[in-house]
This record gives sequence, structure tokens and C-alpha cells, in this order.
Amino acid sequence: MSATKYFELAQGVYDKIRSTQLANIEKAAEFAADSIARGGLVHLFGSGHSVIPVLDVFPRYGSYAGFHPLMDSRLMWTQVLGSGGVRELLKLERTEGYISEFLSNFKFEATDTMVVYSHGGLNAAPIEVALHAKSLGLKVVAVTSLENARTARVTHSSGKRLADLGDVTIDNCCPPEDALVNVAGVPVAASSTLAVIAISMALVAETAARLAQRGVEFRAFVSPNVASVPAENNRRVFDEYTRKLTPRLS
Repeated sequence: MSATKYFELAQGVYDKIRSTQLANIEKAAEFAADSIARGGLVHLFGSGHSVIPVLDVFPRYGSYAGFHPLMDSRLMWTQVLGSGGVRELLKLERTEGYISEFLSNFKFEATDTMVVYSHGGLNAAPIEVALHAKSLGLKVVAVTSLENARTARVTHSSGKRLADLGDVTIDNCCPPEDALVNVAGVPVAASSTLAVIAISMALVAETAARLAQRGVEFRAFVSPNVASVPAENNRRVFDEYTRKLTPRLS
């Protein structure tokens, strides 16, 4: 019964994203296509569980060079306890000033787009990534829970939530508690990962369509199980990624 309930409620999240957020996803895709067409990059950042869409956009079958995942291993967990564990991650992502050290490894251009994921939208790391990007003239796409933004108390010294910083803000349409199913009075079974992956893949598809409309060529990373794709295809995708990224490394 609870499994069925989860699928029903998860479908409701998908349906709400499609009915209310399509225009915002299209606007974000226009920013992304502008960046890639002009030789820029679409940077992607998330910490904690919000790193999952960053991992999934590129490199991923069906994606292409132009997307640049920004991943700090200290803001991801490699085990639950101990070094690389969740407690340290949670402390770091809430510590103001930390993320600037990580961002100093890269060069950002005003032609770029920055996509920032955070369900809660209150932690220092995503907020400061968005602030840094805006200070350099990048377009910022915020992917967050607007219901959480409306009800949660601001904790960052800037007085900002991630939702306040997007040139376009995409609502993940998930409840603040993230979990969808109530079992014996306990909320369980998260929804935001499903939501942001769907949003991200829609963004990848719409960006590709807009690049094609402009006559901008791009090469997709494709499963080697597809017999019609030349064996060297994926090597060329990574070669293109290397050409785009190498000049940006500090």
C-alpha cells in the first residue's frame, strides 16, 4: 500500500513540474544554449544529495560537452560515518566562506550559466555559489523547493535564500520535508531526487533542441551498446570536453 502511495504521489510531483515549471525550464535552456553557442560553459553545482543531478547530467549517456559538473568531494559523502562521512559534509555545506576556496580552482566567464541545486535552498554552499556567479555576470538557474523557501527561516548572513538568487528559479515541486509517504506518523521516501533528475534531463533535451535550431553542432555521449554509433564517438566527446575546460582551470 505504501509503495503504491509513493508512486501516486511521485507522479503528482512530475505532473506539477510539467504543468507549472515548463516555461522556467525553457528559459533556463535558453540561457544554457546561449552559453554553449558562444563557447561558454553551463556549470552545475550541488552539495549533499543535491550532487546527484550534477553527477547525472554529464558525463551521462544522452548528454554532451558544454555542461561542467562542479563537484567538491568534501561536499559529497563516501561513507556514512568517519572521514568522508555525512556529519562533516553537513557542517561544511553550512559554513559560510568555505565554498570560495573551491570555486577559486576555476575560471568563470560572463558568457557562462550556473545551475545550482538545493532542495532546502538555505545552506551556505549553494547560496554562495549563486552569489559568486552573479557577481561575475553569469546567468543563474536555481533549482529548489519554493514551498520550503516560503516557509523556512533565512539562515545565511546575506539574508538570501537560493530561490531569491536565480535569474530563473525552477520549483522542484516537492514538500519541505522532501519525503512523500506518512507511515505511522513518520514521513519517509524522498522525492526531490526524482524531481531534479527529471528537471535536469528536460533541460538537457531543451538545450539540445535550441542548439540544433541555431545550427550549433554537438556530439552526444552514447552507450557503446548502440551498434550504429562509431567506436570513437565517446572519445571525441571527452576530447571536446577537455578542449572546453582546460583553459578554465586555475
